Amino acid sequence: MNATHSAAGAGPALVLASASPYRRALLERFQLPFRQQPADIDEARQPGESPAELVRRLARRKAETVAASHPGAVVIGSDQVAVRGDDVLGKPGDAAEAIAQLTRSAGRYVEFLTAVCVLGPAADGEPDEHIDITRVVFRPLAADEIHRYVERERPFDCAGSFRAEALGIALFERIDSQDPTGLIGLPLIWLAGALRRLGIPVP
Repeated sequence: MNATHSAAGAGPALVLASASPYRRALLERFQLPFRQQPADIDEARQPGESPAELVRRLARRKAETVAASHPGAVVIGSDQVAVRGDDVLGKPGDAAEAIAQLTRSAGRYVEFLTAVCVLGPAADGEPDEHIDITRVVFRPLAADEIHRYVERERPFDCAGSFRAEALGIALFERIDSQDPTGLIGLPLIWLAGALRRLGIPVP
């Protein structure tokens, strides 16, 4: 996937190192021109790697991979994991796994760690990095509620098996967060500051 979005403005080219339509839609809020290019990397967790270490490494690796083909650009890499207790939750992929994830999460909380890495146009510059943490507290869920939700929303490409920006919001007791966009996949409050530090005006 490789898309260019146009808007008024000047400065270095901006590249989103992701194929995610959710991150694309979030970045579009800034009304800046940017190109979207996914990073083809191995996202497997390394032995002994904590969830925070995993997301930080993958966000930086995505940014570095895409930056190699876009010299002089500002590149944004991001990654997210969902953690419930000692378990890292991946994307369910199908209805059976989505139902299983939500059944195990009912009445409990899940933490979402969303890492962002911004590489500036200077090849020798240090990356600007951040991890946003959002805690989602699920209400007790009956089996028929879970099945009905999964059938209606089909959240198979979402870690944790829900879409908080859509019907999934009805599954929760509360969300504890400093930035609601972090849960969707790209914490815009922090990112706006990172772009301003590189001279890109937001807004």
